[in-house]
Amino acid sequence: MKLAHNYYVYIVECSDGVYYTGVTNDLERRIQQHNDGDNKGSFTYSRRPVVLKYYEHFQNIKEAISYEKQLKGWSRKKKEALFRNDIAGLKKLAQSYNNPSPGSG
Repeated sequence: MKLAHNYYVYIVECSDGVYYTGVTNDLERRIQQHNDGDNKGSFTYSRRPVVLKYYEHFQNIKEAISYEKQLKGWSRKKKEALFRNDIAGLKKLAQSYNNPSPGSG
């Protein structure tokens, strides 16, 4: 019998308002590590505390890593639409990204 694996892609908001996206196999522990400042060289160390804004569960690590990379490329507005579960807003932002208006680039 194959055991299920648990992976989480997550986004936290840092104290300076910056969003950090990561992947972990233990969400609660990872958020605690960010806030405890376990790694002085980490991106979030000087931006503590962090607040969990979003997470998604995966059973396949390759899918989780792929989604993490995708989210890292998203704009702040698109991530905030994701937090609100604003599907229409996500579609609109994706469309405007794929078809920029004349003079916007």
